[in-house]
Amino acid sequence: MSRVAIIGAGPSGLAQLQAFAAARASGTDIPEVVCFEKQSDWGGLWNYTWRTGLDEQGDPVHGSMYRYLWSNGPKECLEFADYPFDEHFGKPIPSFPPRAVLYDYITGRAKRSDMRRHIRFNTAVRWVSFDESTDSFTVTLDSRDGAELHTEEFDYVIVATGHFSIPNVPDYPGFDTFPGRVLHSHDFRDASEFAGKDLLVMGSSYSAEDIALQSAKYGAKSVTISYRSTPMGFGWPDGISEVPGLVRMEGRVAHFTDGSTREVDSIILCTGYRHNFPFIADDLRLRTANVLCTPNLYKGVFWVPNPKLMYLAMQDQYYTFNMFDAQAWYARDFILGRVSVPSREEMRGDIDGWQARLEACNGPMEEIDYQADYVADLLKEVDYPAFDLDLTRDHFKTWEHHKEESITGYRDRSFTSPCTGSSAPLHHTPWWNEPDDSLATFLRTE
Repeated sequence: MSRVAIIGAGPSGLAQLQAFAAARASGTDIPEVVCFEKQSDWGGLWNYTWRTGLDEQGDPVHGSMYRYLWSNGPKECLEFADYPFDEHFGKPIPSFPPRAVLYDYITGRAKRSDMRRHIRFNTAVRWVSFDESTDSFTVTLDSRDGAELHTEEFDYVIVATGHFSIPNVPDYPGFDTFPGRVLHSHDFRDASEFAGKDLLVMGSSYSAEDIALQSAKYGAKSVTISYRSTPMGFGWPDGISEVPGLVRMEGRVAHFTDGSTREVDSIILCTGYRHNFPFIADDLRLRTANVLCTPNLYKGVFWVPNPKLMYLAMQDQYYTFNMFDAQAWYARDFILGRVSVPSREEMRGDIDGWQARLEACNGPMEEIDYQADYVADLLKEVDYPAFDLDLTRDHFKTWEHHKEESITGYRDRSFTSPCTGSSAPLHHTPWWNEPDDSLATFLRTE
């Protein structure tokens, strides 16, 4: 029997386990599947921790999740087709749930499929290499309990570690003498920490947008967002403003490229993450920026030089959970011999075609269609349950317009499930006025 190693038990690793569980449920013989998770529990980034810096074992903390995080996209666009929200919660719920609700949903499917028996928790993968003579991978494992490292052999390896855990941290003149706190969004945990403070947020993407809003919502005195190239340009509430790039700090005074200045108490670097896989041998290691079309990954999954190595969820993302499912089902079917991959030249040609199309995209609306078409390309080859993918395209585009209309009010809108057709109810409290992000409060009906 062949053996499959899955590295990571976050949303993409759990998607891979679910794909094998679905095949087993249909009567298919599946290989031995072992999932390695360095944390003590599943959920990946959704497994919230108060820790920053190093974890209890001295490894870098994986999680970038913070308190008071709410979904910044409609839940209907990430819904599992084989486990709709209505099924999990027993009723339709609002379209923009907080962190605890999404974690409950993700892990609910995992519990239903008894995935825990395939996962070795507190087990870090320290090295992955491939031996052409045996046509197998050697995986070096650290159980993190004081025991010696040991190795195991696998026929396939699936890297499902995500790519939002190793921060990209720039340096600027004056950071070394700034008397306040400088942190990356990876280490941001509680917006209440910045109540009454003048805050500088550096970045112009989702993290900067949300952390600026969170901080203002929970009492920051002012929030200045510094962008490097293009402002986000939303209709920000009072207390939030955008300025061009930072040049330097002089004490507490930030100097920007347009000549303006701001005095600030703290600086949060929402400057993105790096794809970083130090545990993978050089000839197997993915190197990419955060882009919609990843180099050297056929179908966005298979490592072209050796397709027995697969990566999940490595793209920049509009789609998330259901895209991870599509990738996982396709990876599973390759392992089961249901689908095949072409020659290296043909794989590279396919990647080049997707790359050329991406380069022709003009803005978010075309990028949404691009990634939806990518998901459709995967789904047409596998038996993942049907859902209305075209509806999710429309939802994403409507969501973009809602954000332009009201950056503080877009979470108060309602969408229709592409899986069940049910319409989400409106949340009982406008997001901007709701300080409580608990599951119990969110699900409360009035």
